[in-house]
Amino acid sequence: MLTNQSILITGGTGSFGHTFLPMTLERYNPRRIIVYSRDEMKQWEMAKKYQGDSRVRFFIGDVRDRERLYRALDGVDFVVHAAATKIVPTAEYNPFECVKTNINGAMNLIDACIDQKVKRVVALSTDKASSPINLYGATKLASDKLFVAGNSYAGGHNTRFAVVRYGNVMGSRGSVIPFFLSVKDTGVLPITDDRMTRFMITLEQGVELVWHAFSDMEGGEIYVKKIPSMKVVDLARAVAPEAKQEMVGIRPGEKVHEQMIGPEDSFYTYEYPEHFKILPAINNWGTSAERIKDGVKVPEGFSYTSDNNHDWMSVETLQAWVNQHIDKIGAI
Repeated sequence: MLTNQSILITGGTGSFGHTFLPMTLERYNPRRIIVYSRDEMKQWEMAKKYQGDSRVRFFIGDVRDRERLYRALDGVDFVVHAAATKIVPTAEYNPFECVKTNINGAMNLIDACIDQKVKRVVALSTDKASSPINLYGATKLASDKLFVAGNSYAGGHNTRFAVVRYGNVMGSRGSVIPFFLSVKDTGVLPITDDRMTRFMITLEQGVELVWHAFSDMEGGEIYVKKIPSMKVVDLARAVAPEAKQEMVGIRPGEKVHEQMIGPEDSFYTYEYPEHFKILPAINNWGTSAERIKDGVKVPEGFSYTSDNNHDWMSVETLQAWVNQHIDKIGAI
């Protein structure tokens, strides 16, 4: 699928991009991967890792800048859209900026990809886009809807759009594991609610889900990886078993449990061995045999949340993962 192809990743200097590049270069040997982002220092640091590899290019630009996207997408075959304003409190206090990046940026990218004849686009989503209660989640829900509808908007063009959705990325910068590691020496870990649960996915699993979407998509699908859950109190015990846990209360815009598929989506959701697929409600695509393939319809009212999961990660499993990846946790 991606062998000898030209790929662009927006927000490519983030955690996902740092994992997507080496995995994709090794697995598929693409003609080139273009890292498109607005932070020149992050690009400079990242470029040092790929000195001498002519397949990796760097392009300063912002998804808010439509003209710059048009230039960057010249000759590109596949796009991964990872750029986003995603820190929940930041979005709450800077809502206009969040909308400009997450919604207006999505619209710019959709237009540019269609006009530049990109083959396929996969946008990264979040559990917070399912029944959102904060601005970040609301903007990502809008973004998801835009990418789904982009398949109609493309008209006679062959550009196709799909979305992948997953929850807490283990060890990524700004996530709970590196935070707990940073404060464990104080002897106290702040826990917002002792009932809280979270989905657990590795960056490598996220990359593999994007690869699968590229190979499987007809256009308009939302792919949801089946992943284990964990109680936050158990997560804290795995990271710092000797530390005291102090309950501090739920932060604004935070959910007790993560949700990736709501009951409203159950009418269009199909199950597969390793993932779910939410099909579009528009244009009768929800009954499209090409999109359903060998999927099994979920029951009406089905939801996929971190507290009703059948798969749970043990404290011992997370401890082993932390010990194996300690040098990388929070670094990207």
